[in-house]
Amino acid sequence: MANEMFRLLKADEIECRVAQALENGVSILLYKDARVDQNILDETVGAYNWQRRHSRDNANCEVGIWDKEKQQWIWKEDTGTESQSEAQKGLASDSFKRACFNWGIGRELYSAPFIWVDSNNCKIIPAGNGKFKCKDRFSCKSISYNDNREIDGLVIVCNYKDVFTWGKYKNASAGKKQATTRKPTTAEKTMITQMQLKDVHAKLIEMGSSEDGLCRYYDLYEVEQMNVDQYADFCARYEKWRNEHT
Repeated sequence: MANEMFRLLKADEIECRVAQALENGVSILLYKDARVDQNILDETVGAYNWQRRHSRDNANCEVGIWDKEKQQWIWKEDTGTESQSEAQKGLASDSFKRACFNWGIGRELYSAPFIWVDSNNCKIIPAGNGKFKCKDRFSCKSISYNDNREIDGLVIVCNYKDVFTWGKYKNASAGKKQATTRKPTTAEKTMITQMQLKDVHAKLIEMGSSEDGLCRYYDLYEVEQMNVDQYADFCARYEKWRNEHT
């Protein structure tokens, strides 16, 4: 299978970003950088055996890999979204990363657990209008996978301290003093998963809609802040749109 062609991501290749900041803590999502995709492609198929090309002003990216047996290029394509700074550069990078997801690079990130860090392990700052933000930097210290290429152990650090320990690592450190890894409250659990986030992106592309419009409609700073109720409403609107356009 295509995703088994590429190795699983190492801890230092994974980025951590704040998805939502509340008064009592933050939720974290796992990402990969475009340079990681480039390095893994070089490492796996060779620098001269893959290529990328962009279209629609960088909105679409195709990643091609040379198939020696078929003696032809095999292409996989996806669409990205603009970043808040350097829009075109961010769009090209995002579409490239998503095309690489189609090849299987980093797809294991979609199996990540809900990652919650309490406010006693990070600094929460009021942002006005009842909202909060967190400028702390989080990083992935350790990660492990099962035979199905799913994450089964994870440690996240902030300010040189373990702030989230889960799965195999939590079991291995049982009895030792750990940073709080309590179960999230009902309100915190309402955050959409990374698989649902990918679904939102796919539906937006099909509808020809922008993330900015979605964020304005649901009063979000970014799509990652969407909760399950908003996701359900969005899916219902998508189905209505699809029925009207098919």
